[in-house]
Amino acid sequence: MKKILFSLILMMATLQLFAQDNGVEMADTLRNNGKIYVVVICIVIILLGLLAYLFSIDKRLKKIEKESNTGK
Repeated sequence: MKKILFSLILMMATLQLFAQDNGVEMADTLRNNGKIYVVVICIVIILLGLLAYLFSIDKRLKKIEKESNTGK
């Protein structure tokens, strides 16, 4: 029963994806105007900022773990 329900949900999700044709016009317009590069650069900057933040948190956490293990 679970497999059938899961299959039906996946089929409905694929039908939903076929219905989305409007997003292509916006991408074409941005590409024609040259603004798609601005969007891509903004996304890359945001992702790089998130990665830098995660690495800094990881570095601080390792430092705290190291200090707590040597204090025992």
